[in-house]
Amino acid sequence: MTLESTTVSTRIFKTKWFAAAARKAHIKDAELCKAIQEVVKGQADDLGGGVFKKRIQKNLYRSIVLAKGRKHWVYAYLFAKKDRDNIEDDELEAFRKLAGLYAKKTEADLKRELMDKELVEICHAKEI
Repeated sequence: MTLESTTVSTRIFKTKWFAAAARKAHIKDAELCKAIQEVVKGQADDLGGGVFKKRIQKNLYRSIVLAKGRKHWVYAYLFAKKDRDNIEDDELEAFRKLAGLYAKKTEADLKRELMDKELVEICHAKEI
């Protein structure tokens, strides 16, 4: 499955927390959008339950992306490879639950979170 073959409703977001972390790490939205294309092509670690780990910024950082149902892709967590090897089992379980919650969000829910700046939309399938 490629992004080009997904529906126009496929949208990519980053959480408020992730946006701040990415800004500090000098990671641009264009790189994040490109990384989602790679995730869709299977070039990421599928951690199950709608949770993916994707290496970004020349392998210096790891991002946790939530995409249960692959309708909405949400960058949720970022860490430097030099700071930690991986996320813990309890964190993975929490991300899986969060992925399930994002999969159930309606357009109204997303709109409210965008207005409240809890989510930032970084690209849309037709823009990639």
